[in-house]
Amino acid sequence: MGVDVKTFGCRLNSYEGEIVRRQADAAGLGALEGGAVVINTCAVTGEAVRQAKQAIRRARREAPDARIIVTGCAAQTEPESFAGMDEVDLVIGNDDKLKAQSYRAMPDFGVNSSEKVRVNDIFEVRETASHMVESIEGRTRAFVQVQNGCDHRCTFCIIPYGRGHSRSVPMGAVVEQIRRLVENGYREVVLTGVDLTSYGPDLPGHPTLGRLVKTILSQVPDLWRLRLSSIDSIEADDALFEAIATEQRLMPHFHLSMQHGDDLILKRMKRRHLRDHSIEFCDTVRRLRPDASFGADMIAGFPTETETMFENALSIIDACGLARVHVFPFSPRNGTPAAKMPQLDRALVKDRAACLRLKAEQAWHAHLAAFAGTVQPVLLEKPGFGRAPDFTPVRLTGHAGAPGDMVATSITGHDGTALTGSAAMAEAAE
Repeated sequence: MGVDVKTFGCRLNSYEGEIVRRQADAAGLGALEGGAVVINTCAVTGEAVRQAKQAIRRARREAPDARIIVTGCAAQTEPESFAGMDEVDLVIGNDDKLKAQSYRAMPDFGVNSSEKVRVNDIFEVRETASHMVESIEGRTRAFVQVQNGCDHRCTFCIIPYGRGHSRSVPMGAVVEQIRRLVENGYREVVLTGVDLTSYGPDLPGHPTLGRLVKTILSQVPDLWRLRLSSIDSIEADDALFEAIATEQRLMPHFHLSMQHGDDLILKRMKRRHLRDHSIEFCDTVRRLRPDASFGADMIAGFPTETETMFENALSIIDACGLARVHVFPFSPRNGTPAAKMPQLDRALVKDRAACLRLKAEQAWHAHLAAFAGTVQPVLLEKPGFGRAPDFTPVRLTGHAGAPGDMVATSITGHDGTALTGSAAMAEAAE
């Protein structure tokens, strides 16, 4: 029946989900009578944990004889919570999930919860191994992990306790993996990590993210598009700014771990940037790359947030010219300092999140409207659908090309969620 991997959360988790699938298959789980289901969890919010548990119960209903294994960040941070579920056969930590031997000794059905848990101290992990993922199932772009863990301690964030200390993959291993992916037909690669812009200080020579980007583009000339996942703008190095200005194959889409627009809230979050830093970063990048677009993660209803502070969160969308905003209602996570701060009423948190989402939707519609009358090189993900260079989705008419085709597209408008247009011609590359 094979191994069914259900992944929640970030792009890094999606990448690791492919490794989990391969390692579980190598361990023979796919040959088990009844098959196996691996739930690769996220811990960023309480809602993410709830969704994972819901998926576990659904998996047991749909596959009553399957072995159900839980891993990922939530399994790392609260293993006993999952081990206590009757539906779960094994809980594996974030480090061990990437090793085939972790799946070889499955416990018998009906063991007590303590025997189900195989979770080590993630802070003892000092290296991030390079795993060669030569294809990503169901995707036209590939995610490549270059960094893991985080050495910062934002007051709201549980993720360092799920991922451990910051650690980087050597540049040579990253380049080799991307080269293999390109040889296997991938036109676009996304660099991923927990704290991507902290790449390099633990490696010999202390390379930076900017140096890594320039090395990839220099040594893999057949790669059409290189993207960055979420970045912390305050950590952007000079080489990264240079790459933004000079490397057209580095896509002009930058998603910022911004979190808020009020200085006092940012300080209480223990962020390393202030409001003006975010605005300055966007202005600088836009000068270097006029076609750049920006997204951001934003938290609504952080403890002690006043109405004035929330207005600063709303206004930074326009101040930075954000096109995409991922809104998270504040979710107190046990063990974090923010969980001990004076909390806002949950109804107020939800109202502010809804207000922030409305503002984000207006910004998105304005972003889409600005493309009318332009011609965009669109990389197809499936017939009739692809992405512009800045990651804006595009729906095409009059073209049934294959995934991986690059299509020059005349943009005629948008439908509220994506650009619409007609294909002008197919191109071999941008």
